[in-house]
Amino acid sequence: MTVVCNTSPITNLAAIAQLDLLRQLYGEIVIPQAVYNELTVLPNPVPGTSEVQTLPWIRVQQVRNQTQVTEFRRTVDLGEAEALALALEMAAERLLIDDAAGRAIALELGLKITGVLGVLLIAKQRQLIVAVQPLMDNLISQAGFWVSDELYARVLHQSGE
Repeated sequence: MTVVCNTSPITNLAAIAQLDLLRQLYGEIVIPQAVYNELTVLPNPVPGTSEVQTLPWIRVQQVRNQTQVTEFRRTVDLGEAEALALALEMAAERLLIDDAAGRAIALELGLKITGVLGVLLIAKQRQLIVAVQPLMDNLISQAGFWVSDELYARVLHQSGE
């Protein structure tokens, strides 16, 4: 399964010590160079910085279609633009992305998407985690991940919690 990942799922899952869920669910994830740069070309490391440099199941791949990246850049940042373009180039079976504008573009393009909360729901379904709520609470409190009250309730309902 080819899975392309944007920055947010990596940083947020790494912040709550759950990054390995991506390996358990997808085996390998592919990130574009811009996502790698967003995580590594920083004055101070962030959650996920060392992981993208060392974990063998996170692979960096260059985007060939720079024209498409430029087009996507009108709406989203460089990491998301490259993730969208790479997902199309690779005919990825899934794009891991949280940004609303990026998700909207992905859906228009016919890409299947999953965000951080979706990863937690799938992980619970596959019995990789016991409960979604404590991890979602950690995302909010430790990673600063924003979840509306409506989405919070919907995720809890979907998880059976």
